[in-house]
Amino acid sequence: MNSARRRFHIALVLVAAWVALPGCSGDADSPHSSRALLVQLLADGQAVFGAFPGPSTAEQGAERGRNRELDFVFYSLESGPFDIPTMAAYMAGIAEGAAPEPPHPLVLRVPPVRDGVEQARANVAEAVAAGVAGIVFPHVESGEDAAAAVSSIGADSWPGNGDGALVNMLIVEDRAGVERVDEIVATTGVSVVFAGPGDLRRAYEGDMAAVEEAIQAVLGACIAHGVPCGITAGPDDIARRIAEGFRVFIVNDAAAVTAGRAAAGR
Repeated sequence: MNSARRRFHIALVLVAAWVALPGCSGDADSPHSSRALLVQLLADGQAVFGAFPGPSTAEQGAERGRNRELDFVFYSLESGPFDIPTMAAYMAGIAEGAAPEPPHPLVLRVPPVRDGVEQARANVAEAVAAGVAGIVFPHVESGEDAAAAVSSIGADSWPGNGDGALVNMLIVEDRAGVERVDEIVATTGVSVVFAGPGDLRRAYEGDMAAVEEAIQAVLGACIAHGVPCGITAGPDDIARRIAEGFRVFIVNDAAAVTAGRAAAGR
């Protein structure tokens, strides 16, 4: 058995063991489903906190699973091989670390939809079958990109389907996306829109005043259309971002989650 198949086999065994625990059904319709937990937080208007994954190992997944302040884990397969077996092993690690509590939902960043809609649909189908709670679409530049991203998830996407269990998260991180941000955010069925500070910094050639203006343009469009807005943040700025109106956060430092939950009253 090669290493990829071995990782996938281990992942399946661990997930099966978690599903067998009392009150921890993996059914997406279960009240204990990690997918349902994330949708409920968003639907309730809560500030939602996630973390970057760290190393792509089951052991690291277990570490994230033990941190009960987190609401989700962000994982990326935007570049490099689209390695679902390794992601599945990481997800199984989350479940093992979280047990007997429900595991944190995992959202997956896929390659940009602008690189090919049919490939995006295939990537999304494979990821959803593996159990992810949401799909993150980077470098969204237009309403057409946004519509293709939303439709690739299908009928189980919230809020287009009010009872849907999956979320889509679109990242605006290019000048073209900022210029068309209103049509992106206004796209029917969009769950969350992120401002991407890192790539915006490159797009605006390090002009931090322009970057912040772009971030605020994304936030303003989200507020106008009633769509949760996301951003990366650290312990020193997460309270300010919450006060500005951001609702979804991805962090590197666990202290930022603690600070953010305190600022949000969670």
